[in-house]
Order: sequence, then structure tokens, then C-alpha cells
Amino acid sequence: MEKEYNYVTKLDVRYKHFEKIDVNQIVEECKDKWFNETLTKVNDSVVRIGIVEGEYHWHKHDDDDEFFYVLSGQLLIELENNKIIELNPNQGVTISKGVMHRPVAPQKTVMLMFETSAIQPTGD
Repeated sequence: MEKEYNYVTKLDVRYKHFEKIDVNQIVEECKDKWFNETLTKVNDSVVRIGIVEGEYHWHKHDDDDEFFYVLSGQLLIELENNKIIELNPNQGVTISKGVMHRPVAPQKTVMLMFETSAIQPTGD
């Protein structure tokens, strides 16, 4: 039985190749506290936008690495070894597959995520 979370997650690709993506417009339109949308597909990977505030749940991705890149705000990524990675604007990090992690945004944060199209954002 799949657990349900109070997040808005849109996995369908919103923009085709050659369509302009306006991140500022997407941010302005977003009214959700934790929003994740697939923007475009690049080969076997996708680029997703996250507009987030608050805590996500602990999870991992058994078969996929995940890259986070902060555009605005601040993202803290808590790791299973009690380490916290702090990301501020124009900073990014790759989380290796199989590593338990939990993203936390102490304030409204806008980020891009690069990951395979098969990844389940809520974890395995």
C-alpha cells in the first residue's frame, strides 16, 4: 500500500523541447507549500522544479542518484549519518542512490532537481 503525502507532485512533462520555461512565472503561480513538477525531459533524465517550504519525509532512492540545485531560499538536506548539507542560492549537491535523506526548507525555496525519469520523488 503506497503512503500518501500532502505534496503536489506532477510527473508529466510540462514543456516539450524548444518551449521556453519561465521559472519566475511558475513560482508566481504556485500556491502550494510543497510543489514538485517535471519541467522537461533530457534523454533518460528529467529536470524538475521544487517550490518548497517545510519538511519532506525521510526517504531514499535505491536505483537513482538525485541532484538538487537551489535558485532561491535555502535547502537543508539531512542525511542518515546526522550530517546536514546546507544549500543556498546557486549551490547544488548530488545525493547518491540508496542514501536516506530528508529535504527541509526553513523558508520558501525554489530549486531544480535533475534525476532519471523513472525515479519516484517520494522514495522507494
